[in-house]
Amino acid sequence: MTPFHFLAGHYIAFWLPVAVLAAALAVKLPSIVKLWRDPFLRAVGGLLALACAIFVFAAPPTIAWTNRVTGVRNISAPLVYSLITAFSGACLLLIIAWRNGVSDRSPATRRAMRWVITGYSAVIVALWVLFALADVETERPRDLDTYYATTLFMREEIVLYLLAHTVACLITSRLIWSWIRTGNLDVWLRGGLKLLGAGYATNLLFAATKLTAVVARWTGHDLDWLSTQLAPPVVCVSAVLIAAGFVFPYAGQYLHRRRRTRRSHRRLRPLYELMRAGTGESVPFKLRSTPELRLTRRETFIRDALLRLGRYVDEDLGRRAYGAALALGRDIGRARTLARVVVIQDAIESRRRSRESEAGFPLDSTDMERLLEGIEDVSRALRHTEDIRAVRERAAAAAESVPAT
Repeated sequence: MTPFHFLAGHYIAFWLPVAVLAAALAVKLPSIVKLWRDPFLRAVGGLLALACAIFVFAAPPTIAWTNRVTGVRNISAPLVYSLITAFSGACLLLIIAWRNGVSDRSPATRRAMRWVITGYSAVIVALWVLFALADVETERPRDLDTYYATTLFMREEIVLYLLAHTVACLITSRLIWSWIRTGNLDVWLRGGLKLLGAGYATNLLFAATKLTAVVARWTGHDLDWLSTQLAPPVVCVSAVLIAAGFVFPYAGQYLHRRRRTRRSHRRLRPLYELMRAGTGESVPFKLRSTPELRLTRRETFIRDALLRLGRYVDEDLGRRAYGAALALGRDIGRARTLARVVVIQDAIESRRRSRESEAGFPLDSTDMERLLEGIEDVSRALRHTEDIRAVRERAAAAAESVPAT
């Protein structure tokens, strides 16, 4: 028994894509519900659901069940062919809209989308008309394409759906790969498009195996195994790649944002600890808080604490610390950050020594903005204690060298 025969015979090639596509739909469902007005997200969700339906209704057990429930032999054929045709046209429409922008209403885009909708709707209607005219009394849940490859009207139906599918895959693949070559894509979108391109290329292989098996029947040869054993695993791989292609950009961007949020939260920890020690307060911990909310709370706490320290800031110390950092060979950006660290530490010490009221502070809005900006850089600089000590000592020495008036 070949691996292809095992996959086809045990229906893994049908149910595995259903599981993958359903998982991809589940991943995107929260975004679809949250951003329901986004037509692109709705279209992707509908496309994944349609792909699931294809594999469910194309599985031999479902084919037998559908035929039995409806009482019409082989009615699953036009049903599955229609789903495949609708999926092919929907993919083409989605790529056109995605590439040109959902809001694009140019005449060329509208004309292209109108042609796709009209053409593939006509194909679906023709599939049902041809089925009604064909003589398909023998039920074939597994090999209908090759069994009826020479039957009048059914032959035309099989060729029609395969050609419509092939044309859509060819155009979609061309649009995708030309889009990839534009060079102005982020890494997540480019990766998703490459997966989609590979998926549609694999779909072309599926159509090629089916057509080859059908043409072989026309010439008196038997290559049915291409249709019954090879085609299902091939389309299984294609479905997995296409599902991954649609999910990858969103999942990648989400994980990237989540990683960046966690990294910012972690980088702010030294400054947060310093502010907590200086004020005696802290951010209340909530187990169900999202990383974004925890980052916002930490940033807000730090900024509020810095505002309360404003009246204790020594501007002269800040200027001396900045000059000291420059004298130590630090660049301008690094020197400003180190000067802020020294000023903040001094303000905390001054606040501890002072018994005066904390109401108000003498800094103007411009000075306060300078103190509040770059808090992540300030927090990271707190880890470099040697640099801070060197700047403090040099700034203190500069203050002592100033003659008394």
